Amino acid sequence: MTFNVLLIDDEPGALEGLALWIDWERLGFNICGTCSNGLEGLQKIVEYKPDLVITDVNMPLMDGLLMIETWQQEYPDSGVKFVVMSGYSEFEYARKALRHGINHYILKPVIGEEAEEELSRIHEELVQEKNRFNLGVIAMREEAISLIKHSLLELPLKDSGLVKLQAISSAREAWSCCLIQSEPSLMASVRETIASLSVQMEGEYVIDLEPNRIGLVYGHSASGESESSDTLRELLHRHAGQRLIASEGATEPSLLNIHRCYLTAKEAIEHKFYDTDYGGCISYREIRDQPFHYHYQISLMDDVIRSVELLDKAGFREAAAIAASAFRELWIAPGIVKKMVIHVLYKIIGLVKEAEGAEPQNLSSKYNVAGLTDGVTHLDDLIGDLIRCGEECIELLLVQQARQSQGVIQEINHYIHLHYRENLTIKRLAELFYLHPVYLGQLLIRKNGIGFSELIHNLRINEATALLKQNKLKNSEIADRVGYSHYNQFLKHFEKRWGMSPNEFKSGMF
Repeated sequence: MTFNVLLIDDEPGALEGLALWIDWERLGFNICGTCSNGLEGLQKIVEYKPDLVITDVNMPLMDGLLMIETWQQEYPDSGVKFVVMSGYSEFEYARKALRHGINHYILKPVIGEEAEEELSRIHEELVQEKNRFNLGVIAMREEAISLIKHSLLELPLKDSGLVKLQAISSAREAWSCCLIQSEPSLMASVRETIASLSVQMEGEYVIDLEPNRIGLVYGHSASGESESSDTLRELLHRHAGQRLIASEGATEPSLLNIHRCYLTAKEAIEHKFYDTDYGGCISYREIRDQPFHYHYQISLMDDVIRSVELLDKAGFREAAAIAASAFRELWIAPGIVKKMVIHVLYKIIGLVKEAEGAEPQNLSSKYNVAGLTDGVTHLDDLIGDLIRCGEECIELLLVQQARQSQGVIQEINHYIHLHYRENLTIKRLAELFYLHPVYLGQLLIRKNGIGFSELIHNLRINEATALLKQNKLKNSEIADRVGYSHYNQFLKHFEKRWGMSPNEFKSGMF
């Protein structure tokens, strides 16, 4: 630990000898300046702010002891340590120095070894005093942080705490609160950065709040910009491009009302949800006239779920985009949007609970569903996560259906053979077997070599052919029996398959 020392002596040779005969750097000192009398010494102490002042006693204009007395009266808590130099004939001066709390002196003429021993003892004392001072500062700062946090969160304070908080508050004309929020994985780095920056600033305090969110309370002049602007700007610069957002609440004149600033900062940070990018600090002044809304159409998210159930990727993406557009247009409260998306995620993940290698808990963990309410995310990123999860679920469901289709297709064909006479459609069949109509149609083509409609008409005409051979029913009765409500439709499909009319078919038989 190195300390700055100021040398004062009216003899230039003595100053030069002190600088040359003593290894100041090895002893832990740095000579920050020199001067030749007490009046000049007072000015240099203010200018250089030394930790240690070594002064001759007998000097013109103002002697060393008067300088020390004057300084201690003006700045009783400055912490500057003094050492006097005097000869044997001036020992009475040294005794007077003791009355000013000075218990170190160096005899003149200066002997290097003796002076270094004394300076070593002084350095050790300075180190101890510095450590005690640092501990005291830390304790005072921690107490201030605790008091400010109580006021921030509107927790009760004792009368003594209120008095101390008022004293802290009086050091600045106005106070502000900034909220900083980031992803859990980034929070430790953000906390370290903001703490290291703010500790160098007076009237600035870091407050730990809920998970992934910290507060920065800082004082400034009532009309000027806040002193934290550099701190905040540096923080955002160091973490540019990362998931970090910040907001500034309304200014308050006293720390006793800092909770109002905190509430407005919380309101402001929610508006970052609809921002197009991370980074930057949003101010309550920017959003105070733009309130959120809490009413929305439930059908928006129902359409998203339904499209996954139907294994319709294009429809799913479109439904998610429509929902996102509606949220932004209606300016729905972010908390409501996140809860809706979380609900949908759990619903669509639940659809694949039987898919091999796709346990719901694995998908929930992969897309951090439980952490969406605490994390930092924008609407576009949230919908992006929803779309990625939904498309993966659709893929898993398609795989699951393909695996099950071998047994299902036989059941479907059996059902078709039993009900082809009815008004059976591919949509109705898909609903009965919980399949998407397009997927079902493709499945039937792969299995039967022909489409659903072609299969229905083939079965009907085959039965009609058998009935025509029996020659017991009229042609119209046969058409109705096999499922045609319009005779012309029966006639068209019969001629397509036999190249002749039903009458021509019967004439050729009999």
